[in-house]
Amino acid sequence: MIRVLNIISDTNIGGAGRVLLNYLRYTDKSRFETWVAVPEGSALIPPLERAGARVFPVKGMADRSYHREDVKALEELIRREGPDIVHTHGSLSGRIAARRRGKKVIYTRHSVFPVSAKLRYPPGRWVNKWVNEHYADRIIAVSPAAAENLTDAGISPKRVTVILNGVAPVARSAPEVCRAVREKYGLSEGVFTAGILARMEPYKGHLHILEAAQRLKEQGRRLQILMAGTGSYEEELRGEAARRGLEDTVFFLGFQPDVAPVLSVLDVQLNASYGTEATSLALLEGMSLGLPTIASSYGGNPWIIEDGETGLIFPSRDSGALAACIARLMDQPETKQRMGRRARERFQARFTGEIFARNVERVYLDVLKGETHGTE
Repeated sequence: MIRVLNIISDTNIGGAGRVLLNYLRYTDKSRFETWVAVPEGSALIPPLERAGARVFPVKGMADRSYHREDVKALEELIRREGPDIVHTHGSLSGRIAARRRGKKVIYTRHSVFPVSAKLRYPPGRWVNKWVNEHYADRIIAVSPAAAENLTDAGISPKRVTVILNGVAPVARSAPEVCRAVREKYGLSEGVFTAGILARMEPYKGHLHILEAAQRLKEQGRRLQILMAGTGSYEEELRGEAARRGLEDTVFFLGFQPDVAPVLSVLDVQLNASYGTEATSLALLEGMSLGLPTIASSYGGNPWIIEDGETGLIFPSRDSGALAACIARLMDQPETKQRMGRRARERFQARFTGEIFARNVERVYLDVLKGETHGTE
């Protein structure tokens, strides 16, 4: 049995936590035992335990990548428990602690960020390269865009393996469940409905969706746009929707613990992100249901969505182009249906939870054999 200690500093359930939970659903439990170190009180603890992970709550470490006290606590944990591999999800403290205990180390890069000049040029580039390559035997990038982030900051492509995220397929909700959703939020049946499921933060691009909705409404088009999720930007978005006269067009659904009923009432899913997007789990879930996507050109989106095949890609932050894409699928129902079929086919070929888990476990086996060269 290969014992893998994952280290994640999240106190809430974010993208990295959901990736880990998806992995646990499909891991080969006959060969791999999954352990997870998380901050005390993290919202991840109950679902991790339900998924079968052995969980180690750690004092400190909360929502931070590095602190010397965290290194000490994690080093003691690693010394006491003796995992075969340490897999960190953004935790530099975990990588340092693991290396000090002589363990094999894997680091996953879950997000995409603009690379600063400090990291593009020496000496920052040299320091970044040394830190990341010294404290990781292999780096997993969850999209080619994330891999490009790493190499642009000096890290050798030989250390990087691209593994696109995978998720469990979403089952379409029954007609009576869809009717209940429409009744709950005052939605009209038969009206073209687009939706975004994402945290309400500025970089997720909700404002550009509001701008596109206003353009379409001014053109005399009738549509519904659903915004599911919460976040620091929610109140501002609600106020902006009211200011633009979109109360009958844009509907705020709040946090949705079960995404299936919301996805099941959509004609198309939206992603307007212009920051951090690597491999959107929400997009993959929609694809599994046969939904076409209209997504921004930022980050990993173009590697998930095939423009013109499984959906449409528009230039990031261009609300006019977004409006045009929505209008195209409103006017071309046959195109929308074809893209939905292709989306489901692409999901089954590339983005299932089984494919993701086997790819991660292949990296574990390679690293244990001493192979540090990845594959982009």
